[in-house]
Amino acid sequence: MQSSHYYFYRDDVAIIDDNVLKTDAVFDESIDLIVTSPPYNVDIKYNSNEDDLSYDEYLQFSREWMSRCFEWLKSDGRFCLNIPLDKNKGGQQSVGADLTTIAKEIGYQYHSTIVWNEGNISRRTAWGSWMSASAPYVIAPVELIVVLYKDSWKKTSGSRENDITRDEFMEWTNGVWTFNGESKKRVGHPAPFPLELPTRCIKLFSYVGDTVFDPFMGSGTTLISAVMNNRLGLGVDIDEAYCELAKTRIEAAIKCSDSIGSEVGATDEQLA
Repeated sequence: MQSSHYYFYRDDVAIIDDNVLKTDAVFDESIDLIVTSPPYNVDIKYNSNEDDLSYDEYLQFSREWMSRCFEWLKSDGRFCLNIPLDKNKGGQQSVGADLTTIAKEIGYQYHSTIVWNEGNISRRTAWGSWMSASAPYVIAPVELIVVLYKDSWKKTSGSRENDITRDEFMEWTNGVWTFNGESKKRVGHPAPFPLELPTRCIKLFSYVGDTVFDPFMGSGTTLISAVMNNRLGLGVDIDEAYCELAKTRIEAAIKCSDSIGSEVGATDEQLA
């Protein structure tokens, strides 16, 4: 594959401006780890994506893009899928359970589910019937990171070089992760996730030098984490403005990392 396929290209990171359902710029069985947060179908105002499908249409869209990703994963590849536990906008739906079931129907093997506690209960506005058993809403202020794999959970390909510390391994193998979400205003994207999320997935589930892929790249956070942690980053996004945003943030991260040295690394604030 030539670098002309890419919106942005370096030896360690590349951006593809294309539709994940149509692109031919990703090789089959070339990806070690997918870390992504797909559209949640809650009417977020993306530039180039319709986020208010019927639930059946949303599930079909999910089946199609996850099927493509399945082909792109290596046989020992992993898939970290950041999705809601459930949703109530437009009707109560068990999103996490439904997407996990679809993934297994495609052929993914289930490994585990990490519960991400964002601690955002204070922003809650929907209560249903207030202080009444009539029709109250029960809303958990958490998201899921469903951990799936293709054929074999035991990783046999790659450098076999780990960079996770003892304390990180002890903390992150606890399946409840607590850290704050990301600011839409600061990043400039309507649905960003924090750098902490892909960093934990990358260091826990991949080797140094592995290829990390995000099919809904958005502001490029997964790719930033990949580059900062000595992996190869590859991302797809349908929107050119988001590709440019990701490119700008990646370049800033590389510049910041080069200037302050690998010992310190870039902070979230410096990457905004």
